[in-house]
Amino acid sequence: MASRFTRLTSVAPQLTRGYAAAAAPKAPLALFGLDGRYATALYIAAARQNALDAVEKDLKSFGSAEKKESIRSLLAKSGKAHSLTENFFETLAENGRLPQTNKVIESYGELMSAHRNEIPLVITSAKELDKSTLNKIVDSLQKSPLAEGKKLLVSNKVKTDILVVSSSKLVTRALI
Repeated sequence: MASRFTRLTSVAPQLTRGYAAAAAPKAPLALFGLDGRYATALYIAAARQNALDAVEKDLKSFGSAEKKESIRSLLAKSGKAHSLTENFFETLAENGRLPQTNKVIESYGELMSAHRNEIPLVITSAKELDKSTLNKIVDSLQKSPLAEGKKLLVSNKVKTDILVVSSSKLVTRALI
């Protein structure tokens, strides 16, 4: 009796498939909200068809286009847009989500940036930082474990309010 069972268990693995199904692609970043859902769905569909860069190029061209133009005229003007891009805009139009287009394009850009292992870094300061200061900050942050193997995209944002707010706090503290 034991020998029959042994023969069945040794034959059973041969009856199963010898290869695994391809895993469904996942978004490199979890986005929330309507724009995040649409961008993630577009990213996954583009990843399945190996068309991530083509869709990103199409979306960038639409993002820079004028807002008053209709989607149909934009698609016709751009020449041959990828079929995923066309389907994406048709889905947005059918669901009444065309006002969300710019947010979805920005969210897709975030997904592609995460796909390329890029980390956006915005340094907010009271005045414009010179190149050497920016380079020192970037070098120290590049050594961080969080930035290991990733590319930092550095931009300097100037907010003069920072200086004014801190000086007004000093004045109010001195008066009290």
